[in-house]
Amino acid sequence: MASNFQIFTSKNKGTLNIKLNGDFDGSSAHELLNVLKEHGSNFHHIHIDTDDLKTIFPFGRNVFEKNFKIFRKQINNIIFAGENKFRIAPNLEKR
Repeated sequence: MASNFQIFTSKNKGTLNIKLNGDFDGSSAHELLNVLKEHGSNFHHIHIDTDDLKTIFPFGRNVFEKNFKIFRKQINNIIFAGENKFRIAPNLEKR
């Protein structure tokens, strides 16, 4: 994981809010995937805020995209928000 990467989560009325901070590399991608796998099915909505990502490394983006597609159908209502939402996963369905 990038030394400055952090994931902050909060829960609010059936919504899991995830805020990403720092640099997004391959290990960071796995950490985010693990949070989604662990908590994703317990919430009606998941909101991922990408505003505080600094650098999104291509390898991190590729790791996230490849693995996210595997369980995307199991987790509904994921919303990527923030200025980096299409940089973290540009090939995902744009919502």
